[in-house]
Amino acid sequence: MKPFALRYLLSGIFLLWLGVGIPLLAAVPLEGNSLDDGYRDMYNLRFPDAHMKFQTWMSAHPQDPMGPVSDAAASLFSEFERLRIIDVQLFADQSRFDSRSRLSPDDTVRKSFEDHLNQASNLADAALKRDPRDARALYVKTLVSGMRSDYALMIDKKDLAALNYSKEASAYSKQALAANPHMYDAYLASGVENYMLSLKFAPVRWLLNLTGASTSREEGIRLLKLTASEGHYLAPFARMMLAVAALRESKPQEARSILIGLKKEFPLNSLYDRQLALIH
Repeated sequence: MKPFALRYLLSGIFLLWLGVGIPLLAAVPLEGNSLDDGYRDMYNLRFPDAHMKFQTWMSAHPQDPMGPVSDAAASLFSEFERLRIIDVQLFADQSRFDSRSRLSPDDTVRKSFEDHLNQASNLADAALKRDPRDARALYVKTLVSGMRSDYALMIDKKDLAALNYSKEASAYSKQALAANPHMYDAYLASGVENYMLSLKFAPVRWLLNLTGASTSREEGIRLLKLTASEGHYLAPFARMMLAVAALRESKPQEARSILIGLKKEFPLNSLYDRQLALIH
C-alpha cells in the first residue's frame, strides 16, 4: 500500500481502538463493581484510582483476562493524557494528524502496559483452549492487539507495526462478534472504520476496499449511534466519536452538545473542557 494511503488508514485505525478495555454488557451506568468503578475513574482521568480498582478486580478474579487488559488500558490512557494525544480537534483535522510529532514515552509506564497486555493475552489464550468460542476472551485478544497498534502509531510512530497489529485486532473482533452479536461495544470497531475511511478520496477508498476495509459513512454513523445508546464501557467513547463526526461535518454546536453531555457525566475530565474551549 502507498505511504499516503497507509497514513489515512492508520488515522482511522487509531480512533477505532482508542476506547479500549471493556467487558461487553447492555447499556447501564458505570457502577456496581470495581471494574465498572475503575472505568469511571479512567474516564474522569483519575488514573491512580482506576489502577487501584482494576487491581481489586484482578485479586478477586485472577483468571479473568479483563482485569489485566483494563489495567493496561489505564496505563495507555494515562500516557495519552500526559502527552496530550486525546484531542478531538486533532482527529477532525487530517493535516494536523499527519504532521504529529514522535513523542517521548515513560519507560516505567511502557513496561507496566506491556506486562499487563502479556498477562491478559495469556489468560485469554487459556480461556480459548477451554472454549474456542469464548467471546470475552476473543474480545480481550482484540483489545491487546488494538492497544499495541495505538501505542505503535501514536507514540512510537511505527506505522507498519501499527497496521499489522490492527489486522490482528480486526480478525479477533470478527470472531468475537460471530460468537456473540449482542456485544454492542464491539460494533464500535466497524463504526469507526466505516465512518473514518468514508472520508478519504475515492482512489484511497478503492485501495482500502481491496484490503477488506469498509468505507460506508451511513453504516459508520449507524454503528456509532448503536454503541453510544446500547454499549456499556465504550458508550462514552462512541459519543466522543460522534462529536468528531459533527466537527468534520461543520456542525460545531452538535459537537458542543455531545461534549457538554460527556462533561456532565465525567466532570473531572479536563479533556472535555479543553475541547469545548476550542469550539465556537
